[in-house]
Amino acid sequence: MDPEIRRLKQIAYAIRKDILVMTHAAQSGHPGGSLSAIDLMTCLYFHEMALDPKNPNWEGRDRFILSKGHASPALYGVLARVGYFPHEEILTFRKFNSRLQGHPECKFLPGVEISTGSLGQGLSVAHGMALGLKLAGSPQRVYCMVGDGELQEGQTWEAIMAAGHRKTDNLCAILDHNHLQIDGIVEEIKNEEPVPEKFEAFGWAVHHIDGHDYDAILTALEAARNTKGQPTFIVAETVKGKGVSFMENNVDFHGKAANDEELKIGLAELDLALAQLGGEA
Repeated sequence: MDPEIRRLKQIAYAIRKDILVMTHAAQSGHPGGSLSAIDLMTCLYFHEMALDPKNPNWEGRDRFILSKGHASPALYGVLARVGYFPHEEILTFRKFNSRLQGHPECKFLPGVEISTGSLGQGLSVAHGMALGLKLAGSPQRVYCMVGDGELQEGQTWEAIMAAGHRKTDNLCAILDHNHLQIDGIVEEIKNEEPVPEKFEAFGWAVHHIDGHDYDAILTALEAARNTKGQPTFIVAETVKGKGVSFMENNVDFHGKAANDEELKIGLAELDLALAQLGGEA
């Protein structure tokens, strides 16, 4: 295995443990969609994006918007391990007076670009950021992760149309396409398919990948960085609850934490996966 991919996988599995631990401690939160997104977010934060945790407002940074803000455990796990705040603070998740609330809050926590969680708004914000940077002649890039249930929001499609029209090529949207939302299967609730073809019709460069295949993720991110004249959309096919057997493809864990016994089982599975990779990074 390529050493860089091994390193990224080790980090991702360690953050999966963080997701289980913090949601269990709160007995609240959204582990399923956090686990499905974490491979993508690990590649962004630990390989692709320009960042400075010691200077969160550094003008030269790339920006990340978690439009599906309920997946905040994934973002908090990443930000803690990158170094934006002390790792032990994850245990305060959803507690009173904590900086780590159920949805990311930019006024409290360094590394959070914008408060999110009202689904459908994040891509509009990300496009505004990207367009502003482009008009200013700045080289920074903006990444936005959306959920597949979120694509049912009309404002999302206004942003998709605007970005294609403006040819905002420093914008990369990533779809965590796990096919489940709080009420069940996305295609049964409000079918959005064919998603890639719709984005292509709006003028986006589209990459359809396995969102847990690190070679595919890194290749798509590199292609996005090198694309000119179009925004990029990465359709990442993922598994809700990825990495924890009883959570995988289980809609019950969209917004439910593990109990004590489930936590033991999940952590043991993740520890085994880490051991097979040679230990935690």
